Amino acid sequence: MRERQAARERRRAREFEVFVGGAGGRLLRAAVLLTGETGPAGAGPYEAAERLLTAALADTYACWDRLRGEDPYDHARQELAARFARSARRYRHTRGGILERLAPRERLVLVLRLHEGVAEEQVAACLGLPAERVRVLCTRAVAVLRSRRTPSGVP
Repeated sequence: MRERQAARERRRAREFEVFVGGAGGRLLRAAVLLTGETGPAGAGPYEAAERLLTAALADTYACWDRLRGEDPYDHARQELAARFARSARRYRHTRGGILERLAPRERLVLVLRLHEGVAEEQVAACLGLPAERVRVLCTRAVAVLRSRRTPSGVP
């Protein structure tokens, strides 16, 4: 009995390692965009993003056996978004990055919609917002980024 359980745990760990090996980079990039980190600061180059991702991956690993038939990437992305949303006040003042002028909720909507390609309705459900509000946040965020592209408003 113990041997079967140990073999099941090893298989689970291998599957999770393969998942993280394939999806970890993309999830880290999403976390970096969310936290607004630009590079070296503190203990690591993307300390807050790595903490956020580690917590999301830990939850994904804890739920691994229950995810049979579901996409673990979707679960990890949803957990990443939920954790960011719960702690968004920490990220009001980013340390730079391309999305630094956006409010945390705008950053979250923009990353989910444009970087991750999540449908508007799914983002709304994930955040507990009406789809129209998600649309407004995304439009506003894109407008802010476009206005930043050109110095002094010159095209």
